Amino acid sequence: MTYGTRRNDGSKFSKLTLLLLLFAALCIAAAAIGQTTRPRTTTTAQPSSDAQQPTTANSPQTDSPSSQATPPPPPPPTPSSTTPPVVSATPPPDDDEDEVIRITSNLVVVPVSVTDAKGELVRGLMANDFRLDEEGRKQEIARVGDPEEVPIELALLLDVSGSINARFAFEREAASRFLKTVLKPADRAAIFAIDTQPRMVSERASVDAATQKLLAVEPSKKATAFYDTVAQAAQYLRNSTPPRARRVIVCISDGDDTYSENFATIAKTLPEVQRADAVFYSINPSGKSIWLNVRSKRGQSELQQLATATGGAAFLPDMLEDLDAVFRQITNELRSQYLLQYYSTNNSGNNQFIRINVRTPARADLRVRARQGYYRK
Repeated sequence: MTYGTRRNDGSKFSKLTLLLLLFAALCIAAAAIGQTTRPRTTTTAQPSSDAQQPTTANSPQTDSPSSQATPPPPPPPTPSSTTPPVVSATPPPDDDEDEVIRITSNLVVVPVSVTDAKGELVRGLMANDFRLDEEGRKQEIARVGDPEEVPIELALLLDVSGSINARFAFEREAASRFLKTVLKPADRAAIFAIDTQPRMVSERASVDAATQKLLAVEPSKKATAFYDTVAQAAQYLRNSTPPRARRVIVCISDGDDTYSENFATIAKTLPEVQRADAVFYSINPSGKSIWLNVRSKRGQSELQQLATATGGAAFLPDMLEDLDAVFRQITNELRSQYLLQYYSTNNSGNNQFIRINVRTPARADLRVRARQGYYRK
C-alpha cells in the first residue's frame, strides 16, 4: 500500500511538471508570435514636422512615432507650365557700353576755315598745325575729318520784305544756282522766308525739291521779322537734322529787323544759332548804301556778329552781279573746311556755354575762322 501511494504521488508530480512545461511553451510561443507582428522601429532620423506622410485607406494616419514609416525623398522639382521661370527684365548695363556713350557724348566737332593774307583758302594742314583751347585749356585733337564725308544740312533764309523788292528776282535766281552747286545727293536744304513772321517755304529736302520751292517764292513787301526767322531756322536744324551733320545757315538779307516778337534782339538770337552748332553766312545785297543810315549799319554789324561767333562770314558785295561769286566762295569754303574733332574734358553741366579758341601757332600769317564756343548737351 505504501508503495502504491508513492507511485500515485509520483504520477501527480509528473503531470504537474508536464503542465508547467506546456504552459512555459505556450508563453514562449505567444511571445514569439507577438514579436513577429509588432512594427519594427528603426534608427533612421525622423522627418521634419512640415513633411507630410502618405496615407491610404488601409493605413490610417497615426501620430505614433513608432508607427510612422520614413517617406521616400521628394522627386526633383519640374517647371510648371503656368509659372514661367523668373528672368531679369533689365540686365545690369555693361561697363563698356556706358563708356562708349560717355565718350560719344563728349565728342566735339569744330568746322574750321583757314585763309591766307589774300583771302585764299589754305588746304593741306594737319592736326598738329592747329592748337585748340577749351576754356583756356589745351585739348588734344583726335582727328581732322574730311568735309566730303559729312553731309550738309542747310537752311536758306530769303528776305521777302519791302526793302529788297527791287532786286528780289535776281537774288532768288542766284540762290537757286547756289543750291544746285553746293548740295550733293546726301545733302539737304530747308527754305525760310523772312516775312512779318518766320515762314517755312520748304522742309529739308533734296536739291531739286528745295530749288523748285525756292523759285516759287514771291516778295511780300511787308515788315521784316529777321531775328525770329533766324532763331526758328536754327531751332529747326537743331531738332530735325542728324546731330553729326554740318549745319549751315545762309541768309540773304540786310539784317534790318522791324517786326520780331519772340527774339527781339541779337543777344537773344545768337544763342539759338550756337545751340544748333550752325555756321552762319550772310549776304547783304544792299551794297554801299548801308552806310547812308544808322539802321542799315546796325543791321550789317549784327550780321557780322552772328558770322564771327559761329565761324562763318558776312559778305557785303558792291554790286548785285557779285552774288554768284559770293555763293561760289561759300561753296568752296564748305568743301574745304577742317573738321577738328576732340574729346572734351570739361565737366560743366548741360546747357553751359563752353568757350573755345582755334589758331595755327606756327603760321601766324594765316587767318583761322571757327566758332567761339558751344553749348554742352
